[in-house]
Amino acid sequence: MYERPKRLRRSQLAVPGSDERKMGKAIASDADHVFLDLEDAVAPSAKKDSRKKIIDVLKNGDWGNTVRCVRINDLETPYAYGDIIDLVKEAGEHIDTFMIPKVKYARDVLWVETLLKQLEIDLGIKNRIGIEILIEEVEAMMNVDEIAFSSERLEAMIFGMGDYSASQGIDIGAIGGTVDYPGDIWHYPRYKMIIAAKAAGIDPIDGPFGNYKDDAGFRIECKRAQLLGCAGKWAIHPAQVQPALEIFSPEQETVDMARKLAVAYAEAEAQGIGAISVDGTLVDAASVRIQQNIVDRADLIGM
Repeated sequence: MYERPKRLRRSQLAVPGSDERKMGKAIASDADHVFLDLEDAVAPSAKKDSRKKIIDVLKNGDWGNTVRCVRINDLETPYAYGDIIDLVKEAGEHIDTFMIPKVKYARDVLWVETLLKQLEIDLGIKNRIGIEILIEEVEAMMNVDEIAFSSERLEAMIFGMGDYSASQGIDIGAIGGTVDYPGDIWHYPRYKMIIAAKAAGIDPIDGPFGNYKDDAGFRIECKRAQLLGCAGKWAIHPAQVQPALEIFSPEQETVDMARKLAVAYAEAEAQGIGAISVDGTLVDAASVRIQQNIVDRADLIGM
């Protein structure tokens, strides 16, 4: 069985694929993941030319450990197939994942998977290119469980509340936190997507917060997503990178305690003991699962 790569996605930084300067700054940032955008951030007249710019940045940019991702165009446009073919042909060895917008059905993911598989075989590309998808249509939310299990290449699902707002008819101000609503307006769709992603073993990611100057509002949205189990959040501006990294990383004290509890429980289990108390904290099989999540997260970060 194929084991998905473990990648950090605490902060997914968006950058227009038409702007070489901004792409260079983005990959030099502290973001775990940068996606070079061919969709919303690029005018139709510039899309094909932007592919060449992205190919150059993928091949010649100093990426370090940053996840290399490209958001292609909507599969219902005439650009999507060319985005994939041109980029894989010229820079396939330098792409970690493709991000697919406006996915509605599992068959959308399977179409991309089939095309990628054929290209990799034909071109002799050794790395297996992963898929990330945006859940941003009401049809996608209805089909989110099936979509989550559609492909072994699928690594992450992102809740794209911008287009989702249009699809459902939600006030656009909700993306920037300015709508008067009792509670979290995104709680249900966010929660539903996270459950599907977790069940399928892929990363749930929270989408954009429109007002990049509102640091406090962005942090609130990060925390809400983190508490529900999201692995990270989009950054539409470099100013949003550090807050996301901070909130989606466990505190060192929490990590140290989790490691201590995990070791103590393993020792107790070896002696046939099912539950123990460590520094006043009850540790049993259920709580160890929670602690192991923290340890696994810390290991991936390098804490």
